[in-house]
Amino acid sequence: MLRKQTVWLLTMLSLVVVLSVYYVTAPKDMNDNIAFTSHEDATKQKESNKDQADVAVEEMETTDGKVTSSTSSDDMFTALRMQIEDERSRLRDQLNAIVASANATAQQKSEAMDKIEKLQALAEKEATLETLIKSKGGYEDVLVRAEDDQVRVTIKAKEHSKKSANEVIHMVKSEIPEANDVAVEFQPAG
Repeated sequence: MLRKQTVWLLTMLSLVVVLSVYYVTAPKDMNDNIAFTSHEDATKQKESNKDQADVAVEEMETTDGKVTSSTSSDDMFTALRMQIEDERSRLRDQLNAIVASANATAQQKSEAMDKIEKLQALAEKEATLETLIKSKGGYEDVLVRAEDDQVRVTIKAKEHSKKSANEVIHMVKSEIPEANDVAVEFQPAG
């Protein structure tokens, strides 16, 4: 058991180091080209038309009509992944400190362990969704960020449509049913 924990710890530490380097070198400017839907909208859409959903897809266009991005989408995906990992790593460290603390009550330790397990389950669901969306949609890259009842999906794709955004939203809802707000953002692939 100790060997598995050691390997896991070393793997996570090396991942944090690599992601930190990318985070420091990545540009800070991000685009906000997003398609939004809320739980209420999704319910109304399902009732009114099971095959199609009304999802707004917004794009930034230049004067020549081409969709552009001010940062490389690879850099953006890397920066976002690092930011998420950094935040979760800090939270995990805080929760582990509570569990290891001699001053914490049994209830506090139990709550901290529950939160750690929820963080791990959430990370696994995000990874599963990323793989599922990437394989089913044939996209170059996918980033899923879930927090509370909100899920934000960023997709690197050459083409996108309302139908593909709707399919992604349904995949998210099937994997994370407690998600009330789902946002799908398409980044142009280079």
